[in-house]
Amino acid sequence: MNQPKKITRLWEILPVAIFLGLWEMIARLNLVPGQLSFPPFSVVMEEFGYLIANGILVDSFFSSLFRVLIGFFTGSLAGISMGIMMGWNEFANRALHPIFSLVYPIPALGWLPILMLWFGIGELLPITIVFLCCFFPVLYNTVTGIKSVPRELIRAAEILGAPRTRVLRTVILPLALPNIFTGLRLEAGMAWRVIIAAEMVAIPTGIGALLMRAESLIRVDIIIVCLIVLSVMCFSFERFFMFIEYRLTSKWK
Repeated sequence: MNQPKKITRLWEILPVAIFLGLWEMIARLNLVPGQLSFPPFSVVMEEFGYLIANGILVDSFFSSLFRVLIGFFTGSLAGISMGIMMGWNEFANRALHPIFSLVYPIPALGWLPILMLWFGIGELLPITIVFLCCFFPVLYNTVTGIKSVPRELIRAAEILGAPRTRVLRTVILPLALPNIFTGLRLEAGMAWRVIIAAEMVAIPTGIGALLMRAESLIRVDIIIVCLIVLSVMCFSFERFFMFIEYRLTSKWK
């Protein structure tokens, strides 16, 4: 690693280290008003290790992870498939766009009361919430990506004799990938935010449920541990799709 990269990496780490140091100092010196519970960072990390050791955090994490992966995968797959159909077929776009335009503004958590009545309190409920969270943004980003492909490129491929399916596979979809990945990247983080909120309201297991139990016990250290897990997973999912997009499109983008 050359010197400029070392300096850049240092400047990326330094603000985080300063923030954690200030956090520890403020908590140890009791600079926070007395009615507010504010544990030092070291205490939070001790509780983090304890929750992992006794399996509480691990069980809650994998419950949330399972729901996010299933809901995100199915919602994104359905959104991409429907988006390709609507972006490629003008009749389908005109028929379906008004319906989706009416439903899309409803927040994913806005569906929670009616889904609780339909599905009850079970695994299908949070998975469906994540599905709805991911489906519409990925759908619209896919449609936008396909419709933004220059028409002259499509026309040129058709003049050269390429069938419609090949034009879609070799011209349209590769050029629409940046828009599709934008939707995937944004919703990868949003899926975690939605599942935590759903678990806080209606699901007895998962990171969100652990958050609510910690709140009832006034355990701010556990609350902060859960928030750290949420932050890391949102960041990791978004970075994963940034990496995949770079690997797929860096040579020609």
